[in-house]
Amino acid sequence: MSWFDSVVYSAEAVGPWKMVSFLELRRAAAMEGLSPAEAEIYCLENGYVPSRYIRSMGTLGPGGQLRLLSSCAAVIGCGGLGGLVGDLMARAGVGRLVFVDGDVFDETNLNRQLLATERLLGKSKAKTAAARAMEINGSVDAEGRQCRFDSFTADGILEGVDIVVDCLDSLSSRRTLFSECAVRGIPLVSGAIAGFWGQVGVVLPGDETLTGYLAGESDTGVEAETGNPPFTPALVAALQCAQAVKLLTGKGTVLTEQLLWIDLADDEFTRLRLR
Repeated sequence: MSWFDSVVYSAEAVGPWKMVSFLELRRAAAMEGLSPAEAEIYCLENGYVPSRYIRSMGTLGPGGQLRLLSSCAAVIGCGGLGGLVGDLMARAGVGRLVFVDGDVFDETNLNRQLLATERLLGKSKAKTAAARAMEINGSVDAEGRQCRFDSFTADGILEGVDIVVDCLDSLSSRRTLFSECAVRGIPLVSGAIAGFWGQVGVVLPGDETLTGYLAGESDTGVEAETGNPPFTPALVAALQCAQAVKLLTGKGTVLTEQLLWIDLADDEFTRLRLR
């Protein structure tokens, strides 16, 4: 009996899928010298679903899960949006995550940032995000880079990346990120928040329709006045993750050449066509 046979022997039928315990799979694979990701990919390729992903099958299917496990996403900015995005991407099973943020947690982050706790004040946001991702999902290879994203760090950060999630809070950094992704042909999911308001859009290679929203002299937006309560980043981060997963798996449609504008004060969601 092979290492895999010993796992699938106790497979359980869940709807049309055959589910195996991801913990049993991991233990058996470790004895063969396989990484958790290698074992899960092998499992899916052979018609079995690790238990941790079974609730995603009706939406993503085994093929979509395989694509996620084989993908790399960079989360640029690990604060209110980025901490939540990273958590969701790890749970979804994106195989490699690169977290970038030069900042550390401070007391003003506690009201809205998922990763900010009293114990972690003063700790690196990027490295905390990477550690949490791997704690959530041991099949994820996560790296935290405590640095600013700019034209000098872009090459090292974006090497081998399939998609970028923009969770930045400054227009100058966002302009640089858009430019560096455009040069490399990397699709980007952008999100922004301010008070009751939020927006989400997708920038595909060759698309410049969102560039006009980054113009201006100020480096910050209206959030400098409105602040950010805890619920707005949670909603926008979830929408960003959905766009990223759809791009990586080919499921559904994405918000290209448009912005999804969210006004939680009046409970309104509006698509703004940019062309």
